[in-house]
Amino acid sequence: MNTVKSYRSTVTACYTANFIGALVINLTPVLFVPLKLLYDLSYTQFGILLAVNYCTQVAADLIFSAPVDRFGSRPFAVTAPVLTVVGYALFALSPVLWEDPFGGFVAGTVLFSATGGMLEVLLNVIINGIPGDQKNSLLSVLHSFYAWGQLTVVLLTTLALWFFGAENWQFIVAAWAVLPVINTIQFATCAMPPEAAGEDKISNRELMSSGMFYLLIAIIIAGGMTEVTVSLWISPFLERAVNFPKITGDLVGVCLASIMLGSGRLMYGLYGQKWDIWRLMVSGSVLAFFCYLLAAFSPLPSLSLAGCVLATLGASLLWPGTVVLSARQFPGAGAWLFALLAFGGDSGAAAGPFLVGVISDYAGSMPLLATWWQCSGLTMEQFNLRAGMGFAALFPLLTCGLLLVYRKWKSRA
Repeated sequence: MNTVKSYRSTVTACYTANFIGALVINLTPVLFVPLKLLYDLSYTQFGILLAVNYCTQVAADLIFSAPVDRFGSRPFAVTAPVLTVVGYALFALSPVLWEDPFGGFVAGTVLFSATGGMLEVLLNVIINGIPGDQKNSLLSVLHSFYAWGQLTVVLLTTLALWFFGAENWQFIVAAWAVLPVINTIQFATCAMPPEAAGEDKISNRELMSSGMFYLLIAIIIAGGMTEVTVSLWISPFLERAVNFPKITGDLVGVCLASIMLGSGRLMYGLYGQKWDIWRLMVSGSVLAFFCYLLAAFSPLPSLSLAGCVLATLGASLLWPGTVVLSARQFPGAGAWLFALLAFGGDSGAAAGPFLVGVISDYAGSMPLLATWWQCSGLTMEQFNLRAGMGFAALFPLLTCGLLLVYRKWKSRA
């Protein structure tokens, strides 16, 4: 514990940075409606901004892993929040600098999205490098700050837009940019944990030749699909499939889901030393499986809401738990391990919601499901969305199966 105290400022900087990671992902979607109205942006352009955000993060996951191993964490930890500030400055000034601001929006998005990818690699490396037996709990609390960041960014930005007016959105962006300025100072002045000794390091070739590594990548892909699908689909599902008012889906549903996501990770961070992370992950995936089904097939709107929210609680430890298992399995792997885990999790986070979107467009017209829809008493849209949510129950089921394979493999080792 004394070791952890000596790195308290480092841990605080990492928690702040993961909050910023939530900021760079969630601020643009909240601002889109004002930007659309003020600058006549299309939904296609909105989709481009989201795609640029995701692709930049995935690229940063892979690009910066080797330099982090070579030059250490501090230079990149200091640079990452600076990119956020520069990116937000360019984003906010685009309407002033160009007649058509969309190109500036894209360029700004590339800069601040690179921060998200860098942080996914750096923060796990830094926390995992802190000496002592508290790192698993610290990793879980670290990941909880993404959920608290998501909740805070959505609520405060929405309230600020309502109070100050959409035309003042640049000042809201400028206010959020203060946080990465503070984070830059934190990383410039805090202690950094020692790098792994040469004899303790695992080479990238050794890592890539391990079958267990690919199993862990598969687990985090499935876990990313489980977690992010319900988070992204909860609002349209509750509004269009369950007939809740829009404010219920946007605020009550999304906020409760974020609270469940953060609470699950925080509880493990506080009390996780007494618990088996593998058992918690299996239990969570089983809970998520049944909650997805409850959300999809319950005739009561309140139970569908409960299913969505509790599915997020069940999924809360799947992503950080896989990071914990991987760090235990490959303690000297360095940044490359965490880069590939981030790549896997991000890939699952993209694939899961996409697959559910396909099902939600075409389920009622599929020959095997058309008769079921006709007997359901639901509109085509309601049936399709419920079918999509029911299909998503396969994601936690897959996660559970992979975790059972992991335990069986470990017992043979």
